[in-house]
Amino acid sequence: MLLKDEFLEKTGIEESEFREWQNLKLIKPDGMTNDKVPFFKRNTIEKALKIKNLVDIGYGFKDIQRILKKVGLPGVGEPVKRSDKKNKYLTVGVLADQAGVSSRTIKYWEDKGIIEPDMRSEGGFRLYSEVYVYLCNLIKDLQLFGYSLEEIKEISDLFRDFLAIERDLENCPISENEAKLNVMLERIHGLNQKMELLKKGIERWEGLSNKKKKEIVSLRQQNMKRKTSKKKRGKNE
Repeated sequence: MLLKDEFLEKTGIEESEFREWQNLKLIKPDGMTNDKVPFFKRNTIEKALKIKNLVDIGYGFKDIQRILKKVGLPGVGEPVKRSDKKNKYLTVGVLADQAGVSSRTIKYWEDKGIIEPDMRSEGGFRLYSEVYVYLCNLIKDLQLFGYSLEEIKEISDLFRDFLAIERDLENCPISENEAKLNVMLERIHGLNQKMELLKKGIERWEGLSNKKKKEIVSLRQQNMKRKTSKKKRGKNE
């Protein structure tokens, strides 16, 4: 997969040619990153090279459009099924911004195996699906709950397993799916228990802080009265 600049360099297509091809609907991106950068998959790269070859040997755009419509381009694989909604991927910077963390934190979580990119462009850019924003927020919550990095990694692995099973239930044997789903339910149960303890702790501290706040305000008022009384005594002496 290539981002736009990499695609142009790989295919040898000029920016002006690219825009013209897009206007003529000869070619289009396979999707956009979340910061609006087009990306192109292998099939589209092959298609662009074939179109460029036809242009180089003298075919006009109308002829190429007819070829595409009637017989397709030689050497290009079967058309890929597309959903109505284009895939969107996030660069490291956009993921960090949306998750409210630094790019360095994303890199640190990657180094620990807690998250990993969905894909890399041929230029080495790391790209993540939008669900990673939710996962990063989940990681932050688990840190607040006192989970260790090892525990967070295990939950992150299970999260990705869940997405894979949800996407294609038939991809793994029934027994393997069953084992993974059972572990997920156990971890959710454990997390719920920790949240209940946390809720009770929050309730205790809310009650304590509200009570102490009133007592502190009262003591401050008493102290101010002492100060006023002292000033009055000083004037009378």
